[in-house]
Amino acid sequence: MAKVATVAKAETVDKAMPVAEAPPAPSEIEQLIQASRDALTDSMVERLTVTGANAMEIVDRLNEEATRDAIHTALDRLTELHRIGALDTLFDLVGIVHASKSASTDVIVERLFMFVEQMMNTFGSDNLARLAEGATGAMEDAVKETADAKPTGGLFSTLSLLTKPESQKSLMFLLSLGDKLQKRCCD
Repeated sequence: MAKVATVAKAETVDKAMPVAEAPPAPSEIEQLIQASRDALTDSMVERLTVTGANAMEIVDRLNEEATRDAIHTALDRLTELHRIGALDTLFDLVGIVHASKSASTDVIVERLFMFVEQMMNTFGSDNLARLAEGATGAMEDAVKETADAKPTGGLFSTLSLLTKPESQKSLMFLLSLGDKLQKRCCD
């Protein structure tokens, strides 16, 4: 009987005192969120805030019609360059320009500017200007003179043309010019 009373007493105590239930185990996501909160420092929060603000600014700019059109145009052109194989060529060219920039020294740049200066002085000289003006005038005169002339045609007309002293003089000039050019280029 004592045993029954103990059991009855224990049942009464269990009913009278509610047992504190164990809190449910946090899920993995809650654990991850809590770990993130614990790991973030003030400077990290500040950087995340600034990054988020910058991202929103970019997204805001994408809402502008001109920006959106520019990006679409750039993407279309990029796609076209890729389709025709020019994208590789473009990047090769950028690589060459970068290599040239990296390889250029002060001496090379100085020589390049000296060459450009010499070419400008040569093309800017009075002698070259007179030569160009004379050659241009001679060509214009020749065009005007031959524009009205009607070729008569045939082998005998060509032989007749060769008997004229101005034709012979012109041919001698052209032959001499060719000879002198060849000698100057080869020597």
